[in-house]
Amino acid sequence: MRTLICGSIAYDNIMVFHGHFKDHILPDQIHILNVAFLVPKLRREYGGCAGNIAYTLKLLGGDPLILATVGDDAGPYLRRMDELELARTHVRQLSNTLTAQAFITTDLDDNQITAFHPGAMEFSHMNHVSDRMDAGLGIVAPDGREGMLQHARELAQHEIPFIFDPGQGLPMFSGPELLKFVSQATYLSVNDYEGKMLEERTGNSIEALAKLVDALIVTRGALGSSIYTAGRRIDIPCVKVKEVVDPTGCGDAYRAGLLYGISTGRDWQTTGQLASVMGAIKIGSRGGQNHQATREAIARLYRENFRSDIW
Repeated sequence: MRTLICGSIAYDNIMVFHGHFKDHILPDQIHILNVAFLVPKLRREYGGCAGNIAYTLKLLGGDPLILATVGDDAGPYLRRMDELELARTHVRQLSNTLTAQAFITTDLDDNQITAFHPGAMEFSHMNHVSDRMDAGLGIVAPDGREGMLQHARELAQHEIPFIFDPGQGLPMFSGPELLKFVSQATYLSVNDYEGKMLEERTGNSIEALAKLVDALIVTRGALGSSIYTAGRRIDIPCVKVKEVVDPTGCGDAYRAGLLYGISTGRDWQTTGQLASVMGAIKIGSRGGQNHQATREAIARLYRENFRSDIW
């Protein structure tokens, strides 16, 4: 089944400051802050929610189709997509703009200062969902505000079941707008913090919101995840990992597992467990798209943790 992934394509520029921010910021002078941090190393990663989800879904053997907007500087990213055999028919390159990108500086205490430039992502509404895409499943992941509203509306109009995954874009929407998303979506996915914010903005509990969709998924990091469906709650444990290297993109890898499980008709217990496996595989590598795993390796990790076969 072809899966339409509506979301961002971005570059992540990651820098490490070999010191402590607190030693360079004077609390009583914060109103005239003017600091510079020497960062000897700069790492540029391929990221964005749509790119990350598609990457892991492809590892699983899925058929992702990305719907996204990029800028003049997208050449390296587009070539990488070709090398990975990720369809980019509906990745629209816009002139006179840059691809969305984050600039992340981390100190030795793991504090972060991040600046994000949305760039071409702000024009995601220029792309439209069409029944000609032959998609049987979709996801609306963080993207430009108008694009997220439009793509959810179009997926519903074309009767394509989809996951609404607001992620870090959730604060852009009011309570009524979020309830509209939920009414259009087939599935809803949030992390625990986003779940609390969703409850606050909509005035509905997670349990109440779960009744409005086929399944509501809440991820809780190292505490695992929970799937609310058909009036019950399925708790999924976190898969054990040898080393935690970088949590960046773990949520996207988890969503890819959800999409694969749904598209292949697996039950929710199995789908959640597979999603947990993919998040664990991702956390062992830096960046959102550097993890590697064969289907055999995925099956082995699944079997080790859940004492059953995934395929």
